[in-house]
Amino acid sequence: MKNIQKLFSAAVCGLVLSFTIAASAQEVKQGIATVVRVKGGASYTVGGNDGWHPLVAGKILHPGSTIKTEPDAMVDVVLGKAIEMPQAHAVPDKVSLAPDSAVRGMVGYKPSVEQNVIRLSGETTIKVDILTVADTGADTISDTELDLQKGRIFYSVKKLSAESKYLVKIPNGIAGVRGSQGFISADGKCGALVHPLWLSFVGADGKPVTVTVGEGQQFDPTSGGISPMPPAIFNLLSEISHAARTCYREICSYSYNRNQWCHISPTTGGDDGKKGNQGPT
Repeated sequence: MKNIQKLFSAAVCGLVLSFTIAASAQEVKQGIATVVRVKGGASYTVGGNDGWHPLVAGKILHPGSTIKTEPDAMVDVVLGKAIEMPQAHAVPDKVSLAPDSAVRGMVGYKPSVEQNVIRLSGETTIKVDILTVADTGADTISDTELDLQKGRIFYSVKKLSAESKYLVKIPNGIAGVRGSQGFISADGKCGALVHPLWLSFVGADGKPVTVTVGEGQQFDPTSGGISPMPPAIFNLLSEISHAARTCYREICSYSYNRNQWCHISPTTGGDDGKKGNQGPT
């Protein structure tokens, strides 16, 4: 445990100073984690005495929250600023006609943008430890720290500023990510599709080990070897990278039937001579 703490401290200390200096004159805001896709069973907790709750697309979580998935489940989470999408708002921001001419529907939508996304595989547990964003005017400085306790995540991270950091803790070490796509497992296995990632962990002899995983490669801590990434994972990462740039479309429509309700003047009454507001017929 002490070795793991030393690894984490060494990784963070070198980045904290530059992050603090660059962001000190800016307003550092708490980021959010917006759940945009859920397939299969998944749940979340905000920590403390809070229990586990079913996870659905549109749920907004804050640092300190933990997500876990059931076998064969999949969850996509956008990390960072609030995003303009229907799932992230209590009410839609656009209005258009519904297919049924008797129904007026409100439909929310957004254009495609580049986003930081993680995809949780089945039987994965991850906690969002730190998520902050500071706008300098010319750039955005972000601090993302995740605690991967179990399972595997795939990540797609847009290009980060030099002062930003993106760290993923695992039970036996810590991984550092720049702007790239790749995967990280709780057992230390990891791979990079675009741009390298580095991993520091405690070896079998109890000594710290640091490896750099290059583009198109994966690392297996069991064998200690680096090898080409299998085509199946390569294709999956490409798919996730594309999904990260996908427009998240409407998942629900707010509507009501024009013929269901009618308003009757409290002074002149309605056709039947009654006064006041009448409910549905």
